Amino acid sequence: MPSSDLRRTIDSLYRSESGRILATLVRLLGGNLELAEEAMHEAFAAALETWAETGVPNKPRPWLLSTGRFKAVDVMRRRGRSGAAHADLVIALEARADDEPRAEEEMEDDRLRLVFTCCHPALPPEAQVALTLREVCGLKTEEIAQAFLVTTATLAQRIVRAKAVIRAQALPYQVPASQDLPARLGAVLHVVYLVFNAGYSGDATAAALSLEAIRLDRLLLDLLPEPEVMGLLGLMLLQESRRAARRTPEGELILLDHQDRSLWNREQIAEGIALTESALRSRRFGAYTLQAAIAAVHAESSSAASTDWHQIVLLYDRLLGIQPSPVVELNRAVAVAMHEGPEHGLRLVDDLLARDELASYHLAHAARADLCRRLGRLAEARASYEKALSLARQEPERRFLSRRLGELK
Repeated sequence: MPSSDLRRTIDSLYRSESGRILATLVRLLGGNLELAEEAMHEAFAAALETWAETGVPNKPRPWLLSTGRFKAVDVMRRRGRSGAAHADLVIALEARADDEPRAEEEMEDDRLRLVFTCCHPALPPEAQVALTLREVCGLKTEEIAQAFLVTTATLAQRIVRAKAVIRAQALPYQVPASQDLPARLGAVLHVVYLVFNAGYSGDATAAALSLEAIRLDRLLLDLLPEPEVMGLLGLMLLQESRRAARRTPEGELILLDHQDRSLWNREQIAEGIALTESALRSRRFGAYTLQAAIAAVHAESSSAASTDWHQIVLLYDRLLGIQPSPVVELNRAVAVAMHEGPEHGLRLVDDLLARDELASYHLAHAARADLCRRLGRLAEARASYEKALSLARQEPERRFLSRRLGELK
């Protein structure tokens, strides 16, 4: 296999398997996250060297896990760690070197433990999310920084500090007791949704992240059938149902209004709506369930023109009541524009931009550009599209904005 192909294969394996391998190594190493991470990285480095000679094994995950065990022993010996605990750990790892990996469901238990460790309340919320995306989902530090709109250095510092807290406080590698689960759930759901969005907004190779988030939420729902776990799963399924219609065969973005709705996945829509309705009936729902309800209105509409925009505005009003944010206000403004006319939406968007909270958010400027375009204010539309283009980072969005800019006459 050419080295470039092998590198791509290993990069793909890292994305899909590193979370499982790391989680199991953490368990095998008694909760030592940093040692497990170092051993895992050395295992992937060894794969790059060994597989160039032997080829990629039929089952790469067991190979990587077994190699990670050996690398952990090497690291401990290299650093001259002593004491009975480390000696016992080395003996245990060597004794199990030829063991087959545990059953799939048991490895998923390891991942669930790692999720709750990374989302421990001793860590700041932003560190919980960053660490989980890095360790559980295998996202690169640069990718996470982009999601948070912070520099890579800032994001890396959050992760380093979080690991230091885990080590200093010996945070337990376990799923919380039942009485503690509800309080711990919010950060975990936030992580799951960020993982989903990273896959949903990325290119085709990132699509697996969305499915990973859906899978993680199903695990949580089995563990804790709370309305918001249910609502988040409904939301993700409803959004994922539109994936096949979101891009042209060439990878260009297609906005919701122009999507071929016959391409929407009706099975995912049906499950998403059922989950959302169940969460709403509980009357203990939150922001994810309300977002799912908004997505359900879109999913049940045969076209953009037949969409119940009044209902969507009302749902955004409720969402603002429990989760006030400028992004939610922006989405509501777009819904108002569809319901009452672009001039009404533009006033709301301009008010938001005047508050300077969304000055660096390219979608706010893109929304303003579109409303100005619809109103025939082409000079303003051009300026807003140019501003959005200067802020957009993902190439498909940049191409879309460039195309819209070129269409202005």
